[in-house]
Amino acid sequence: MATMKHTFALLAALVLASLTALTAAEVQPKPNIIILYADDMGYGDLGVNNPASKIPTPHLDRLAVEGLRFTDGHSSSGICTPSRYALLTGRHHWRDFHNIAGAYDGPVFKPGQLTLPAMLRQQGYATACIGKWHLGMDWDAIRKPGTPKKSIQHTDFDWTKKFPGGPVDYGFDYYFGDNVINFPPYAWIENDRLVAAPDVTFTKFTLQTKEGAPECRPGPGRSDWDFYQNLPTLTRKGVDYIRSRKGKEQPFFLYFPMPSPHAPIVPADAFDGKSKAGAYGDYVVQTDDACGQLLAALRECGMESNTIVVFSADNGPEYYAYARDEKYDHWSAAPFRGLKRDLYEGGHHVPFVIKWPGLTKSGAVTDALISQVDLMATFAALVKFDLPRNAAEDSFNFQPWLKGETQTPPRTTMVHNTNPKGYAIRDGDWLLVDAKSGYASHKPSPVWNQKHHQAPDDDLPVELYNLKEDIGQRRNLAAGHPEKVAQLQALLKKIRDQGHSAPRLN
Repeated sequence: MATMKHTFALLAALVLASLTALTAAEVQPKPNIIILYADDMGYGDLGVNNPASKIPTPHLDRLAVEGLRFTDGHSSSGICTPSRYALLTGRHHWRDFHNIAGAYDGPVFKPGQLTLPAMLRQQGYATACIGKWHLGMDWDAIRKPGTPKKSIQHTDFDWTKKFPGGPVDYGFDYYFGDNVINFPPYAWIENDRLVAAPDVTFTKFTLQTKEGAPECRPGPGRSDWDFYQNLPTLTRKGVDYIRSRKGKEQPFFLYFPMPSPHAPIVPADAFDGKSKAGAYGDYVVQTDDACGQLLAALRECGMESNTIVVFSADNGPEYYAYARDEKYDHWSAAPFRGLKRDLYEGGHHVPFVIKWPGLTKSGAVTDALISQVDLMATFAALVKFDLPRNAAEDSFNFQPWLKGETQTPPRTTMVHNTNPKGYAIRDGDWLLVDAKSGYASHKPSPVWNQKHHQAPDDDLPVELYNLKEDIGQRRNLAAGHPEKVAQLQALLKKIRDQGHSAPRLN
């Protein structure tokens, strides 16, 4: 009888322990999510990626060491708007469009399209975007009646009205930014209104940049607008937002797309000379410092252990990188060939770090192929959201792989594209540039080619590379592997034609 009582007591204890564990799992808070998104930053700008970098990035290097660093991470496009669209939808941009949103273009999202913030908001998250939007806003909705549609005078708009088509219409509870640093209106936007109405129409810009041209488009703005205060203001807002979430049970998602180091190159004076790569390098240092301030706020508020942090960039560095390499011996896209807009790796092979407490191990580095479109399905799995068939059509769920439930990375194939005239496809170690050249606009000089051991163009109709053996894409193997070229062309056509690539839709 004593033995029977002991057995029942043991069973009761085990049941109670199981119920307690289940209850604890049920009440375990969902992790916060922060995406830090740089603009026009090269893979080789980040110190942890490139031992030869002339730019110190201690905060991002620390994040990479504390989390999982991907050496084969990609944006969807070699330019801005398409990459942001893909990140926030889990759908490759080239299924819908190729170009950036112009200063007065409407939103690029389709009506009713599911976005990452909308999905997280449905699952109980507070959602905020602080920084560069560049996905279109409906400025025509506040245009005064009778004004010509192409007119861009500051008096053409009723700035007291709310405008539709911005971040708060696509899943964000809160937005603060200026849309695009070099696009009008040159004024701060909060949610769906301007903080202060533009009082001048800029036609010429007296802005003194520290490197390169301002690259600013004409249009409405504030006469007291200071480009040098853009990144510092956004950084303060980001820090304030994190601090405002301290002690709150509701998890938050903060999308923090920075305006830097995109032109105009306007690092604050305090960062002058902090790099050995000119003003651009100093601007990268300031970008790193901005990320460091947000990460420090997480630690100060005791939220570091329950916050997923992702760092990446929308595309590779601008063509000024050629001159920078010549003057400072710093190649921003190292070790890759190509820059922003290009089909070559340097156009879209970007810094990519995920720090996921409980899943990623400190100091881990992986060569697993990953795209920014994969964040949508990965976070959907995290928050237990059942994605519909018309959403995240190209997003691969990395959560089981991050958990160690499988040793095989989810993705082995990826389509690269920036413009409708050229596509590339990656499958395993092989990469096909299905075009005569992977360059889009700016080609390197013979001096650059010689320095980087780049052979002259062989004038073949396509280019084929084995990236495991030739990450710099220096040896076109197309002539010797016609069967591989045909195989990859067929795979590219299949993925484009079927309208999706996500495994759950097969």
